[in-house]
Amino acid sequence: MIEIKTVIMKIPEGSNVIIGHTHFIKTAEDLYEVMVNSVPGIKFGVAFCEASGPCLIRAEGNDNALKEIAIQNARNIAAGHTFVILIKEAFPVNVLNAIKACPEVCSIFCATANPVQVIVAETELGRGILGVIDGYSPKAVEGEKDIQNRKQFLRKIGYKL
Repeated sequence: MIEIKTVIMKIPEGSNVIIGHTHFIKTAEDLYEVMVNSVPGIKFGVAFCEASGPCLIRAEGNDNALKEIAIQNARNIAAGHTFVILIKEAFPVNVLNAIKACPEVCSIFCATANPVQVIVAETELGRGILGVIDGYSPKAVEGEKDIQNRKQFLRKIGYKL
């Protein structure tokens, strides 16, 4: 028997969330090192759901509020070997390649500031993430004004000259 559930992520204003799948107890410490070595001044919280042994949620971070919300999100997902990272003072693009290069990380489900729903399957063994709903469905194809706005926005936040 399988039950499908939707879990809504809490993402504080001005924050981004990264959700992924990993495989080893030292994930929390290694992701901590990835974060502090990627962006000076980044604020973050990491929570990792252990899938064997005591099956604890392991947590690290340099911002207690983000760390607590990451723990809450991980607890709500409750899927083994998953992690949740909440970040401020940086964007996911600043840390994603380093996270993906972390030896324990298997995959990334999402990296976003949008509202996120995690689709979770539950069986007698436990829970696993099937996928995520990241933001909203498209409403139209961008026009000339939208293209100009996109280009201006990228320059405003410093990602294009």
